Amino acid sequence: MGKQAVLLLAHGTPETVEQIPEYLRNVVSGRPLPQPLVEEIQHRYGLIGRSPLTELTMEHARLVEQDLAAAGHAVTVYVGMRNWRPYIPDVVKQMHADGVEEAAVLCLAPQNSRTSVGLYKRAVEAEAGNLRIDFTEGWADHPLLAEAFAERLRAALGKLKAETGENVPVLFTAHSVPCRTVQTPAAGAEGGPRLWPAGQGPDPYPTDAKHTAELVAARVPEIPRWWFAFQSQGASGGPWIGPTVEETLDSIAAEGVKTVMLQPIGFLCDHVEILYDVDIAFKQYAEKKGIRLERTESLNNSATLAKAVAELAGQGLARLR
Repeated sequence: MGKQAVLLLAHGTPETVEQIPEYLRNVVSGRPLPQPLVEEIQHRYGLIGRSPLTELTMEHARLVEQDLAAAGHAVTVYVGMRNWRPYIPDVVKQMHADGVEEAAVLCLAPQNSRTSVGLYKRAVEAEAGNLRIDFTEGWADHPLLAEAFAERLRAALGKLKAETGENVPVLFTAHSVPCRTVQTPAAGAEGGPRLWPAGQGPDPYPTDAKHTAELVAARVPEIPRWWFAFQSQGASGGPWIGPTVEETLDSIAAEGVKTVMLQPIGFLCDHVEILYDVDIAFKQYAEKKGIRLERTESLNNSATLAKAVAELAGQGLARLR
């Protein structure tokens, strides 16, 4: 029986505004980006000060390690980032140096996409060598994930109801992806690279994201109604999946709704897509439409989330035995 460990994977974020150009090159695999786009992203990071994603992920790993120890798995929980330090290849090399022989690997993006989560998996496999890994492809339907979001949502809705005297509707969001990454290749299509092997169905990401929202909503029956939208569409790479948050807010405003609670169920902790996109850009957009837009607290160091990840990691470790 080999030495076991857990590896949690996340997107990564730079520590300073000056590191943004290097970070963006990692995100787009070295492709050139227009300078105005780079400057806009630097501006957004400047407005929020910095993204806390790295330290929140490290704290989450500590909580997961504690839960695993309590369940009888005395293992180290490592963290590897795809687009910033600590990079996945460097962390896997450290695991080798530490004598790890088997690892349960989970991406901290619960909704599975073969082209985003798939990139994380390939990054680990490229360095794995003789390291045996069990990779959890997706966990959008895990009951403790839904409960963790429901806990945050109940608290936020209760506070707002105490202020307004009524239950308010909810807008769930998840990060958008390019349409080309989730479309099923046509049968017998020739030319151009395949994003996944022929014969596989549509990428599960859009369905996974909406399913998580459904599970959360089912746990909070006081919600009078809810919507779902994809946020943070990119500025390049062709069309991205929707509906967008802006389009959805337009429809909500047309119905005369004046107050909405937004919950990003595709993100596990605070970072620029929440602290800027939601807290600044979407709130300003909603205000122009006559809507008061509030947001739930992110999961961040949620004990329930840590239990979900620890449970999944424990199952992965057991499969490696």
